[in-house]
Amino acid sequence: MAMEFNHRSVLLEETIEGLAIKPDGIYVDGTLGGGGHSQEIAARLGKGRLVGIDQDEAAIVAAGQRLEKYTDKVTIVRSNYRNTKRVLDMLGIRSIDGMLLDLGVSSYQLDAPERGFSYRYDTPLDMRMDARGTLTAKDIVNHYEERELYRIIKDYGEEKCAKNIARNIVRARQEKPVETTGELNEIIRASIPAKMRGEKGHPSKRTFQAIRIECNRELEVLRDSLDELIDLLNPGGRLCIITFHSLEDRIVKTAFKRAENPCTCPSSFPVCICGKKSRGKVITGKPILPGEEERSGNPRAKSAKLRIFEKSDLNQ
Repeated sequence: MAMEFNHRSVLLEETIEGLAIKPDGIYVDGTLGGGGHSQEIAARLGKGRLVGIDQDEAAIVAAGQRLEKYTDKVTIVRSNYRNTKRVLDMLGIRSIDGMLLDLGVSSYQLDAPERGFSYRYDTPLDMRMDARGTLTAKDIVNHYEERELYRIIKDYGEEKCAKNIARNIVRARQEKPVETTGELNEIIRASIPAKMRGEKGHPSKRTFQAIRIECNRELEVLRDSLDELIDLLNPGGRLCIITFHSLEDRIVKTAFKRAENPCTCPSSFPVCICGKKSRGKVITGKPILPGEEERSGNPRAKSAKLRIFEKSDLNQ
C-alpha cells in the first residue's frame, strides 16, 4: 500500500538546486522511490517533462499516488535505471536536461518484513528490489562458495569478521539450508567476538548490506550505466547522484573525473594526441554532505554524499 511507503528523501534541497531545473526541460528520476525528489522536480516544471523510473512495484504505486496532480507532465515506468536509454527511446525522447539517482535501499523496503531486507525481523531471505528478479539472498547464502561469500562481505560490507562469517555460513548450510533472516542473524552473531558486537550498530548490518548489494548487482549496474547516462544529457544538463557506500561513491567520483578529463596521453606529452575530449565538468570538487539537522533527524542520511556532473557543449 502506498501509505506504507514511508521514505524521506535525502539531500532534497541540495539535489533540486544541483539539477538547476528549467521549467521547459526534460528530467529523469532514475530511482523514483516514494516520489519525494520527483514531486519537487515536477512542481518546478512548466511545459517540461519528468520520467520516473523504479524497479520496485510498491514504489511505482506509491509514487503514482504522490504525483497524481502532475500526470500531465510525469511518466512513470517500471524498470531499472540501467535501461534509461531504452525507456527514453520508447517515449520518443532523445536527450534530457538532468537526471537524479538516489542509490541504496529505501526505508520502505527495510521496514517491510516480507521483503527480507532487514535483520530486525525473522522472515524468509529475499532482498530483491525487483520481485521479478531470480537471484535472492537465500540463493547467495546457500550456494556461493566460501571465498565468494568472504569477498562480498569484506568488500561490500566492509566487515572485519568477514572470514569468520563466511566460514560459519558454509558450516551451517551443510546441516540445513539457511532460509530466514533470523537464522542468518544467529550465524553472524556467533561469528563476531562479543566485544565487537556493539561497534557501528547491529552486528548484522554490514553483512546484510553486502548480500543486498550482491543480490541486486548494485555496483555493477552503477558502473555500467554512468557513461551512457552522461551521453543522454543535453549541453548544460546535469547528473546528480546520491551514494551511501564508499564503493558507490568511488565509482561515481572516478567516472565523473574520467568524463571531465578522459585524456590518456602521458603527462610528458606537450599536447594531447589521444583525441579524447572532455564531456563536461564536475560541479562538486568535494561531495555535498547532509547538514547537521538532517543527519540528526534522519539516520539514513548520515553516510549520504551528493556528486554532480554537468555536460558541456561538445561543439565548443
